[in-house]
Amino acid sequence: MGSVLFYKQNKTDQIWWVDTSEWDGYFLFSFDRKTVFNLFSDYPHKLTAEQKEIFDRENPFWADFFKDRQRGL
Repeated sequence: MGSVLFYKQNKTDQIWWVDTSEWDGYFLFSFDRKTVFNLFSDYPHKLTAEQKEIFDRENPFWADFFKDRQRGL
């Protein structure tokens, strides 16, 4: 993966996104810039309840997009 560039969409966000402009189809994010999650394979199952709450609050579009994955959580 080489050098990873992290950025925040908003200054106050807790989530760091990974610049994946060189890799098509990747949506990677992190809470601590150490553990990186893949939006499409890890959300919401690999997130803690607190991480999911933060993610959903900061990313309502994706929370709605994946609402069918949240049944039974």
